[in-house]
Amino acid sequence: MIQVDTEEERKEILKRYRRLLRQAKPFLKPGDAKEIKKAFNVSLEAHKDMRRKSGEPYIYHPLEVALVCVEEIGLGTTSIVSALLHDVVEDTDWELEDIEREFGYKVMTIIDGLTKISGVFDYGSSQQAENFRKMLLTLSDDVRVILIKLADRLNNMRTLQSMPRHKQLKISSETMYLYAPLAHRLGLYAIKSELEDLYLKYTEAETYQDIVNKIQQSKSLRNRFIRKFIQPIDEELKRQGFNYTIKGRPKSVYSIYSKMKKQGIPFDEVYDLFAIRIILNSAFENEKADCWQVYSVVTDFYQPNPDRLRDWISTPRSNGYESLHTTVMSNAGQWVEVQIRTTRMDEIAERGYAAHWKYKEKESKAPSGLDDWITQVRGLLESNEANAIEFMDDFRGNLFREEVFVFTPKGDLKVLPHGATALDFAFEIHTEVGARCIGAKVNQKLVPISHALKNGDQVEILTSGKQKPNEDWLNIVVTSRAKAKIKDALREEKKSSIVDGKEIVLRKLKQMKMPFNSETVEKLRAYYELKTANEFYYRVGRGIIDPTTIRSFKDFLEKQKKKQKAIQERVKDESTFTKEIKNIKGPEHDQLLIGEDMDVVDYILAKCCNPIPGDDVFGFVTVNEGIKIHRTSCPNAVELLSNHGNRVIKARWTSQKEIAFLAGLHIVGTDRVGLINDVTKVISNELKVNMRSITVDSDAGIFEGTIKLYVNSTSHLDKLMEDLGKVEGILQVSRFD
Repeated sequence: MIQVDTEEERKEILKRYRRLLRQAKPFLKPGDAKEIKKAFNVSLEAHKDMRRKSGEPYIYHPLEVALVCVEEIGLGTTSIVSALLHDVVEDTDWELEDIEREFGYKVMTIIDGLTKISGVFDYGSSQQAENFRKMLLTLSDDVRVILIKLADRLNNMRTLQSMPRHKQLKISSETMYLYAPLAHRLGLYAIKSELEDLYLKYTEAETYQDIVNKIQQSKSLRNRFIRKFIQPIDEELKRQGFNYTIKGRPKSVYSIYSKMKKQGIPFDEVYDLFAIRIILNSAFENEKADCWQVYSVVTDFYQPNPDRLRDWISTPRSNGYESLHTTVMSNAGQWVEVQIRTTRMDEIAERGYAAHWKYKEKESKAPSGLDDWITQVRGLLESNEANAIEFMDDFRGNLFREEVFVFTPKGDLKVLPHGATALDFAFEIHTEVGARCIGAKVNQKLVPISHALKNGDQVEILTSGKQKPNEDWLNIVVTSRAKAKIKDALREEKKSSIVDGKEIVLRKLKQMKMPFNSETVEKLRAYYELKTANEFYYRVGRGIIDPTTIRSFKDFLEKQKKKQKAIQERVKDESTFTKEIKNIKGPEHDQLLIGEDMDVVDYILAKCCNPIPGDDVFGFVTVNEGIKIHRTSCPNAVELLSNHGNRVIKARWTSQKEIAFLAGLHIVGTDRVGLINDVTKVISNELKVNMRSITVDSDAGIFEGTIKLYVNSTSHLDKLMEDLGKVEGILQVSRFD
């Protein structure tokens, strides 16, 4: 039993509370401090017997969340009170009615939005997705719910080290899947970067640490370089009488990692490892002119890359972000990104939505892109009848995209996500225009509805009364609005077919003496490899699926039952798996041992990422195919862990060597006679590895190849990659899934 010094803890709680009050003091109105104190006392009392996984008093968490709201997002008293109370309804005896009575309707609404939905969920649905949709619904009332949720998530990620490994994976993936893109969309760049870095820290710890160490090692070199780089700019700006600050900062760990991964390059070859930021103190009416004046100074000393100029001052991003970015060549032969903005722009860039509102009150000219986006999300929420996971995918799709700026025939500006088509533009104008769209004129030229729009295009939509939306349109559009409207139109058309299909399935299952319930329907959906139950009913109703084939589904299920042991039927999620494995192997066992537990529970290695011994992995309880083993870096991992975290189980490899696993290698090099012979010699003779296939393509002296081969473990694969890298002419060897 750990001894707790309650007096020390009490002092620490008060210290954190006083820090919160100090940070909030500049904007407190009369009576606010009293309200915050009352919320703090309620939270302290409600959570008094609770502790976090780390052993710390639970009250630290609401206090830290409130502090993030004030310090890092810039929210006010209502948000502080809501943050202090955000877990009270979920974790204690307090009800929403008590909150409303003590703290008012506003605070109650926010806390309702932050409280998870309890109860039993249909088999195959996602509690995480439902909770996220519930939280977003409060956008109609109060955007602060989302901002407090981001503060809550940031604190959870900062204290994740005390959680078990499978929970770390689930929470990190959910963060990367939803909350980092959401922070990006709301313009909270500092929070977005920290969430991404923490995701990498817990999912790929070695890679994260390696990049952190390399950034640290190059720190003094980098500082020297930055000083030398900014010296002439600094002198000239002083001479011209600007009031400014210059900051040099390395890119985030995650953005460096993304660049390394996307371009297949090592750390040393990431050319723009850092950015210089010039922040001006300018009057609102002079901002634009001053920023361009500073751009002119920078490019007097350094040659800019014309392809890398980004002007978000003339046309701000739709989340309110304003800045002028250019990439210039330094005298040392290195590219450096220079960001030029004013104090107002910098605060909006760092604090996003809250700062946007602060300035909007002062400047009627402040950008309204965020308001437009929130209006769009409200529309999407009101019209969306899809299941929660489908809704979440649609919502996510629009969070991370860059934008294109296009014009109507009358010259009105429309901001759309990068990749948007003429059909997206049509739905942006009006639902009816979208539904009747047959083509468009872009810059006076006739184009199909699938034509991708570019910056500066002028678009005129052509319509026909006979046109109506079809399934293929969903592959043409990228905006949530267009997707939701097309789905609405298709849904109306589909409804009668779905009703017919449901009737047919009900009769068929009755004849086969099988229950008609959500579990059977979910298995049927998976059997026919369709995304939703309604899609299955629709296809039966339209005759695309022959109802007589449902009989073969019953045979398939019976074979499955024989194949799966009795235990498999009981394993539905992480808690039932842990219970079963403890029953069979003893109380100290709570994870799947790959290579040893085949007799205990059936599992297979996922084809999407081909894990091999040594890879960091997790088990996932599927609806129909038992347990699948995925790599934590699997392309599907983030989505699985985000939507179905309750089905994730701990898994690790045993030290068995006799099994061979399929892996893929990608090789690039300069072509020469006998190269392939040398490569196959290393694989077959030296390391006694069996190859399944090798394909090589050579063009103008450069060759690229892929090799599929069988290895025993990651160390075996690493040794092979190292030896292949030594072959004369080979420039790069990398693993692919």
